[in-house]
Amino acid sequence: MEIPGITFPLLGDFEWNFLPYFTLFGWKIYWYGVIIAFGFLLAVIYTVKHAKDFGLSEDDVIDTLIWGVPLGIIGARLYYVIFYRDASGLNPYFDGFGDLRDIIAVWEGGLAIYGGVIGGVIGLVIATRIKKISSRAMLDVISFGLLIGQAIGRWGNFTNREAHGTETMAPWRMGLVYSYKTFYYHPTFLYESLWNVLGFLLLHFVLRKKRKFDGQMFLCYLAWYGLGRLFIEGLRTDSLYVGSTNLRVSQLLAGLTCLFALGIMLYVLVFRRPEPEELWLNRDRKAAAEAGEKTEAEPSAELMSEERFDEELSDAFRILGGGAAQEAEEKIEEAIENAAVGDDADALTEAAEETAEALAEAEEAEASQLRRTVEAVFADAEAETGGETPEEPPAPPEGEETAAPEKPESSEEL
Repeated sequence: MEIPGITFPLLGDFEWNFLPYFTLFGWKIYWYGVIIAFGFLLAVIYTVKHAKDFGLSEDDVIDTLIWGVPLGIIGARLYYVIFYRDASGLNPYFDGFGDLRDIIAVWEGGLAIYGGVIGGVIGLVIATRIKKISSRAMLDVISFGLLIGQAIGRWGNFTNREAHGTETMAPWRMGLVYSYKTFYYHPTFLYESLWNVLGFLLLHFVLRKKRKFDGQMFLCYLAWYGLGRLFIEGLRTDSLYVGSTNLRVSQLLAGLTCLFALGIMLYVLVFRRPEPEELWLNRDRKAAAEAGEKTEAEPSAELMSEERFDEELSDAFRILGGGAAQEAEEKIEEAIENAAVGDDADALTEAAEETAEALAEAEEAEASQLRRTVEAVFADAEAETGGETPEEPPAPPEGEETAAPEKPESSEEL
């Protein structure tokens, strides 16, 4: 089997001649697999490092990969074997003559990226449900890894001399040099690789900083990759088709996913108007803020209750120390002053007797008012706190009255 050389006229007359594999301990190791593994490794490193930017941990990413990678490989292989058609238009895997065991022969080639994405997403959903974390946040961080892996993995097609486009004489054309002739094709593997690199740079440096809802980066990935694949797939010569039609499966799927992603983003941003505070990344901060507001609100209510209680008690003690009794005392002082000015002993004695009686009556009335006020205050406290009202102080024995100040017997004592 002749292994064609590879040349790019834009880079000069240099020609690459190498086998698509190397031998290690008697085993053939294909460059395609090595490059895919390298791209996968870089994708994992990125997602693990940036998981915290999406509110996830490194363990969350690793656990998700444990589910996503195997299901992604299965999905990529099934997608290929279901839609693959040979030169005669038949599917050799399900035509009744082929060996069904060939379905699992992934080492012979035949993986489709869209099938891998579908299978990987299924595994991701399972893992995130088990771990009770956000599937959409995980899809966001995985999107960057997909772009990295695809950008690097496409160079595996270069080493295999595959996934190229139709013939062209464009300045950037790729030539496959056989022993007798050189054929020039669109380097579609290069187009897709560069498109994915540009998408990664756009998401990482621009859109990631403007993320408003979980799942937005994954939708951006679907829209960006779908738009590029829609046009690039139309140039390829090894596309998978829907049945016996000329409808390319990946081109159809790329267009639908692009429109779907753009539609969902438009709906969410315009009609739902999400705020960054609702991101999974900010869930702990939001919960802490809500808890803090609740904690601040509760002491405020208690403080207001205590202040009201103190005010009512203060009113009671103002009654005890002022009011009618204080007014009676002022009247006594005024009467004494008037009597002293007039030098009338009888008037002074009479005024003293009247004001003393008024003072005694006022003190008795205010003592009764104080009791009623204190009782009301403690009743309110019991209703608010659910506690028990302190026992009332014993009432004075019937017949006993608040002692009034002794009447002066003569003006000399005053």
